[in-house]
Amino acid sequence: MAMGAWTVALILVTHCGCTTVREWTDSRSPKVTEDDHLIETDFQRFLSEDSPEEELVASDSHQSEVELNVLEESASEEKKEESQNSIKLVSEEVGNTAIASASDNEASEAEINALEFSGVTPGEIDQVNQELEFSETLQLLDVVRSVHDTYPALEILYLERQIANGKQLSAWGEFDTKLKGFSENQPSGYYQTYRQNAEVYQPIYHGGEFFGGYRIGRGDFEPWYLERQTNDGGEFKLGMRVPLLRNREIDNRRAELWRATYERQRVQPEIRSNLIYFVRDASVAYWTWVAAGQQVKVYEAALELSNKRNSKLKRRLETGDLDPPVFQDNVRSLRLREAKLIDRKRKLDQSAVKLSLYYRSPGGDPLLPVPALLPELQNLELIPSGELEVGLQKALASRPEIQVINAEIRKFSVDYAEARNDLLPNLDTQIQGKQDVGEPTSSKRDKSEFELEAGIYVEVPLQRRKARGKIQTSSAKIAQLNIKREFLKDKIIAEVQSAYAGVKAAEERIEKAVEARELAEYISEVERRKFDLGRSDLLAVFLREQYAIEAADGEIESRLEYQLALADYLAALADDLLSTF
Repeated sequence: MAMGAWTVALILVTHCGCTTVREWTDSRSPKVTEDDHLIETDFQRFLSEDSPEEELVASDSHQSEVELNVLEESASEEKKEESQNSIKLVSEEVGNTAIASASDNEASEAEINALEFSGVTPGEIDQVNQELEFSETLQLLDVVRSVHDTYPALEILYLERQIANGKQLSAWGEFDTKLKGFSENQPSGYYQTYRQNAEVYQPIYHGGEFFGGYRIGRGDFEPWYLERQTNDGGEFKLGMRVPLLRNREIDNRRAELWRATYERQRVQPEIRSNLIYFVRDASVAYWTWVAAGQQVKVYEAALELSNKRNSKLKRRLETGDLDPPVFQDNVRSLRLREAKLIDRKRKLDQSAVKLSLYYRSPGGDPLLPVPALLPELQNLELIPSGELEVGLQKALASRPEIQVINAEIRKFSVDYAEARNDLLPNLDTQIQGKQDVGEPTSSKRDKSEFELEAGIYVEVPLQRRKARGKIQTSSAKIAQLNIKREFLKDKIIAEVQSAYAGVKAAEERIEKAVEARELAEYISEVERRKFDLGRSDLLAVFLREQYAIEAADGEIESRLEYQLALADYLAALADDLLSTF
């Protein structure tokens, strides 16, 4: 009897690959990080044995895992570097805050008014003002960090990870231990019987299940139900059921778990893909706001020239040295520039509102940037001429959309493997041992000996149309995604080339625009001097100044075009800008 029980236990733990039952129990539910490795290894092995088409998919999966690990490590290193840079920035700027001027105080009051208008709490206003004390202007990196930390659309996507983790945890629930039991009693009648039963079932990850139980049957049983009767101490049983063909390499439980795991792997690159475009949109909003602010300064300078000239002409009009129509013509020009300035300020305010969608307080409330935070136009860091080939390679290796498609292919590969499994017949084997304990209930002692049962169970679907249909569907889906992936690579190459061409064209346009602005300013200055000397008329001055205004406006537009093209180029390279600074 003892030898039979030890035989059953040895068979069970040998199938599970463990040396002890306790070891098998401890290892049946690996940690999350181990789960992914276990699932990946098992599914790759299964696909590599019988399906050459899926070998490429499995290798893509491994490459995707490596890329995700590299991304996570680089992200952690970037966070450390950002923290160190922030500490360094604060320490360098502390000494500069002691020499703040009266104009700085006025700007600080304007910033507080704008923050109050945006609906931010007083505590957050103080926190933001403390940060502004160490930064004279709003930089693009400030907006990008705000997108990373508090952009609502990105926070929604971050919750997708939690959803995917929950689905994976739910799939692991199919391997939970199950407890079953019943109590059947017949207290009245010719045969009075009392039966109690409790069983434990533990699914095995590699197919089949392990089970054990205890039952006790007492009373006067019908002669044809004597197997329900046990000795006085009840009966213990231990056994397992193992699939030999169908459901051995893959079954519904493992298929759902693998699909949930690949869905979890798909979410991370999808989040990064959206983050890249959020940063691109934030960059567009930021540079549009900067350009609008620079245009306001251009028209403010033009209006200041008109006001100074108007004061001089008014004195000449009072002394009789100037005809009234000439003075009225200057007033007309003054009013036109005032109207233009109002329109430019409207554009600045509207662009600030759009920027506030991306630039937010630590609590997530939109911050309306004030004109005092506008940066000056900076010298451009031009892209080297040989950067295109490097950019193409970087884009193909880094674009998360490719990783998303790879995860989708792996999910449909699970469907294909599951359908191929359904073509096989059910061929299961079961072995169990039983042992009654206690005083015998019959003189024959037929319940007292150890019982060992072994059986084979066969079930064969004849037509198997469901499995063949699933194979056809999943194969077509995988083919579609492979074509989509190749087309996506072509599209990525086209996006990089187009954005690069836009950047280089904008660089050339800036050179011409700067030269045109410098010439227009020089000619307008010469015309103003000639007018002061009486050698030119007011109409010529108006025209020269208007040309200078248009040239300055054109330079700002060309610089804006460059920044927008650069934002598209960085997005095409899958660069979220944090690694750029």
